[in-house]
Amino acid sequence: MPLALLALAVSAFGIGTTEFVMMGLLPNVADDLHTSVPTAGYLVSAYAIGVVIGAPLLTALGSRIPRKRMLLLLMALFVVGNLASALAPGFGWLAAGRVLAGLPHGAFFGVGAVVAARLVADGRQARAVATMFLGLTVANIVGVPAATLLGQHLGWRATFLVVTVIGLIAMAALARLVPYMPLDAHQSVGRELRALGRRQVLLGLLTAVFGFAGVFAVYSYLASMTTEAMGFGESSVTLVLALFGIGMTLGALAAGPLTDRALRPTLYASLTALTLVLVLFPFTVHIQWAALATVVVLGAVGFMTTTPLQMLVMQKAKDAPTLASASNHSAFNLANAGGAWLGGVAIAAGWGWTSPALVGAALTVVGLVIAATAGLMDRTTKGASRVIAAGSPRISDQQVSASSPASGS
Repeated sequence: MPLALLALAVSAFGIGTTEFVMMGLLPNVADDLHTSVPTAGYLVSAYAIGVVIGAPLLTALGSRIPRKRMLLLLMALFVVGNLASALAPGFGWLAAGRVLAGLPHGAFFGVGAVVAARLVADGRQARAVATMFLGLTVANIVGVPAATLLGQHLGWRATFLVVTVIGLIAMAALARLVPYMPLDAHQSVGRELRALGRRQVLLGLLTAVFGFAGVFAVYSYLASMTTEAMGFGESSVTLVLALFGIGMTLGALAAGPLTDRALRPTLYASLTALTLVLVLFPFTVHIQWAALATVVVLGAVGFMTTTPLQMLVMQKAKDAPTLASASNHSAFNLANAGGAWLGGVAIAAGWGWTSPALVGAALTVVGLVIAATAGLMDRTTKGASRVIAAGSPRISDQQVSASSPASGS
């Protein structure tokens, strides 16, 4: 494994910690800032909004910046956003800090995925991208539970100060380990935008929006579900979050080689499994051992969708993949914002703490239908292309045959 992948994974660890830790801190932030848990859930959406805005904007602005320098600039912005969150005097300022911290997220993973894929030989690109994403999953095993525990004992501000330090360490790793990569001669904003507008790229992004929203409909409120539905004490929140992270890691480890071998079948299988787990969740959540097992499986099948979706948009925009890759993270965070919001709406409507799981299942079904439709369209297009390609020589042969008698007469 190239050491540069380690630097990308460390950066992903910091980004994953700040993205997901808010779910574990929602009750603490709500209590400290004198608001409700569903209202505090908008802080999850605030980060996601930053990602949605920042991914295409910063990627376009940085299209002429060498990739290593771009990664360092994005991580510097990440550090500033987390420091602003730690020092925020109230809810509005914290929301603004979360937006600022989210701005570099999508662009970083978009550029990072392209860098990771180019560090390895053909046929191993999905595994390289999955290795970078392992930083996100390890964040959910170690970073998020530890940061949640820290926030519960020293206050949520201490959590964001620690994440700021992680960001500085990641910058040092990037500067030391990532090689310089010159820009492609043909790279331009216009070319990236044209690639982004391709039908299969847009359908891949739409699949991410709906398919992954099901994960966040539940995960955004997992801390509250742990105490309100599963019957555990507050001290068990870190354990439940760590189990979710273990599931994510297992899913990421499986997704890389499976995606390299069969991209679309891996995507279909993971979305189908995610739907089934979300439907079962309201039934298993009241049996503690079954609830914990379901959390692990939810993390695994949920995160198995990320690598095939990432590779899909990169393949379909192969001659200009950076903006499409970054926009995929905008799609994931639209899913984050939408899932958190709809899950909060279900809770606020009095449907119960497990209702977000059924909302999530409905969203994931929509994502699966979009993915299957895109696959069918892609197969039909390829089939038509093969027929035309196969038919061309026969047409040519007929033309030659028809011309022969004329030349001989």
